[in-house]
Amino acid sequence: MTTTHVTIIGAGLGGLTLARVLHLHGIPATVYEAERSPAERSQGGLLDIHADNGRIALEKAGLTDAFRGIVLEGRQALRVLEPGGTVVLDQADDGTGERPEVQRGELRRLLLDSLPAGTVRWGHKVGGARTLGDGRHEVTFAGGGTVVTGLLVGADGAWSRVRPLLSAATPAYTGKSVVETYLFDALTRHPAAARAVGGGAMVVPGPRREIFAHREKDDTLHAYIGITEPQEWFAAIDFADAAAATARIAREFDGWAPQLTALITDGDTAPVLRPLHALPAGHRWDRVPGVTLLGDAAHLAAPNGEGANLAMLDGAELGEALAAHPHDTEAALTAYERAMFPRGALAAARAEEGAVSGGSAAQGLIDAVVRQ
Repeated sequence: MTTTHVTIIGAGLGGLTLARVLHLHGIPATVYEAERSPAERSQGGLLDIHADNGRIALEKAGLTDAFRGIVLEGRQALRVLEPGGTVVLDQADDGTGERPEVQRGELRRLLLDSLPAGTVRWGHKVGGARTLGDGRHEVTFAGGGTVVTGLLVGADGAWSRVRPLLSAATPAYTGKSVVETYLFDALTRHPAAARAVGGGAMVVPGPRREIFAHREKDDTLHAYIGITEPQEWFAAIDFADAAAATARIAREFDGWAPQLTALITDGDTAPVLRPLHALPAGHRWDRVPGVTLLGDAAHLAAPNGEGANLAMLDGAELGEALAAHPHDTEAALTAYERAMFPRGALAAARAEEGAVSGGSAAQGLIDAVVRQ
């Protein structure tokens, strides 16, 4: 059993941003992550960093210059097509950098490299957490062992193991799922699909069926096939049989242009199903001493393009609140939650209203896929 000043569960972008800001202010923290190493799984594709949240978080973390070094120029381009293949919007990257694109994995590595060695404890999957009283909590790990802390932060995503200490809310299915595919060496091996996607993001909206795709590094097309159906509909598809699942999903896009359906049928990886979930809009809780949440653990929403950016801002602001109240943790958590609750509620409300379009809609699905 060990005791740490700040215990963060989850080494995603939000948890790592919190750890980085705490480090800048001389506050010790330990991050526990279920993955066994930073390279255990793909961290998803491109992520656009927004001026009103993600970039503010990076500035607070002292990483703006380093961040500029991983920006992929030209990836802010956006194309919107009709299902028949007609281009209705072809918006070039204007070079303003309003929403610069980076590979999510590279941004995570940048954050990891900014922390002292040993800050992240890999291979620590949380089995549960309980309150001990006096603001202390005990976290039990699935592989054995516990940690007791005076401040516990759940940065552990949609299915947070920390959230039950604060709230009985659980994520509910949004009615939509995404099927994820990759096409490698696109210009050489998949030229028609590559031309359709263009140099950045491509969106093909449709009623209950939609296709989003991004051109990533190394000439990879990463596609997200959005389908609005109940979970039972997807349960009838055997995704263990890649060929059969691909054919079944492709049938839903009969009549669409072949350069678009190629993003389904010509995938170089097996299709992966990603059901999308959300917490109740406006999710909040009464103050419980010594514990709080950030990012999707706090305000998981339907795809809205803000998830990762909000998580980073949550982490940065929580870190600054703790630094501003070094001898009063409860004052820090109260100040943080007072700002975080309405911010998360606004993003969730916009998602429910469908007040997203173009690149934001695409980024929302991308964010949601990475939550899985």
